Amino acid sequence: CFPAYSPPTGGPAQPPPATGGALGTRRSAMSAEGAGPGPGPEPGAGPGPLCPEHGQALNGFCCSERRLVCAACTGLGGRCRGHRIRRAEKRAEELRNKIVDQCERLQLQSATITKYVADVLPGKNQRAVSMASAARELVIQRLGLVRSLCESEEQRLLEQVHGEEERAHQSILTQRVHWAEALQKLDAIRGSLVDMLTHLDDLQLIQKEQEIFERTEEAEGILDPKESEKLNFNEKCTRSPLLTQLWATAILGSLSGTEDVRMDERTVSPFLQLSDDRRTLTFSAKKLKACADGPERFDHWPNALADMSFQAGLHAWMVNVQNSCAYKVGVALGQLPRKGSGSDSRLGCNAFSWVFSRYGQEFRFSHDGQHEPLALLRCPAQLGVLLDLQAQELLFYEPASGTVLHIHHASFPGPLFPVFAVADQTISIIH
Repeated sequence: CFPAYSPPTGGPAQPPPATGGALGTRRSAMSAEGAGPGPGPEPGAGPGPLCPEHGQALNGFCCSERRLVCAACTGLGGRCRGHRIRRAEKRAEELRNKIVDQCERLQLQSATITKYVADVLPGKNQRAVSMASAARELVIQRLGLVRSLCESEEQRLLEQVHGEEERAHQSILTQRVHWAEALQKLDAIRGSLVDMLTHLDDLQLIQKEQEIFERTEEAEGILDPKESEKLNFNEKCTRSPLLTQLWATAILGSLSGTEDVRMDERTVSPFLQLSDDRRTLTFSAKKLKACADGPERFDHWPNALADMSFQAGLHAWMVNVQNSCAYKVGVALGQLPRKGSGSDSRLGCNAFSWVFSRYGQEFRFSHDGQHEPLALLRCPAQLGVLLDLQAQELLFYEPASGTVLHIHHASFPGPLFPVFAVADQTISIIH
């Protein structure tokens, strides 16, 4: 205990069918049309635009200059001779496919946002209200013990809880409005693109290429929802040094509020001697011959567990440590290993124990191999331990000066046992 992680063929597009999967059906229809010759203008339709230079029909697309061209533009003496030329209906097909892909992406993005608004935000709101209610009850419960001393503190803290609840609620409302606007914008963009896809012929579609690009770029600027702490209720708003000090004093200032904790003799290390009342541990440098080994007993480190555990509620106990210069006091899970000299059975060096320790003039809080030094002005003669499982707090307190030595917040995973270790002289549970 001590050092001793296909082309479709360019005819005017038909409106999509009324059934689901309209975009996929449109793409399939275009692929099926692919190999045939491109149809001409519909009967009764006016002639298409002519080349302003040659007066001929614009039936090609220059990939170099990115414009519609006629046969003369690509012939001998034409300005696009030698350039890469594609049939206009081929270019229109590419744009249609691009619109279909973009519309599918927009549809998926809309589904993601809709799911977020429908599934995540209501839960956030409900959790914020629930956590605010729990925090409010916690504040009222603690202040009830010392109401005559801290009525103004009660009011201040309740206002902070209310303000935090309002902030979380307002953040959620803001998110709702934001994503509602985003959905409207996406629907408008998608509708515009689908309208182009279904109502423009090849040449009109090509002429709308810049608008298609701008619409697509605008849609890409709408990001997907992400998790944000701003949508969660912040439990820290109920933490107050004054409240903690008064609360600990009210609980530990009188022994009437402490538990009748005793040692479980089956767990006591062979280097420790247990008193008849099972409240005092005395260190021995040599193993005691009278100790029978068992699965519950610590066989190397001078540790001992209490005979009771706590799973809910508020619990406190007091330990006399004035005679020892080397000890550990805290809580541990029942699955704390008992055998061997490794860190897994050494208090504070594993995930199963949380302890306040003294070694000479050094004091620290330890858990899972993380050791936090504590600056104390004097060595405490008595050490109070307060475990609030509702608030998930473990507090160490010196009753003589009314000082909170350390407070630790954690989500404790199971029933907790008071735990003790001593490597110098004796420590005793006071009751």
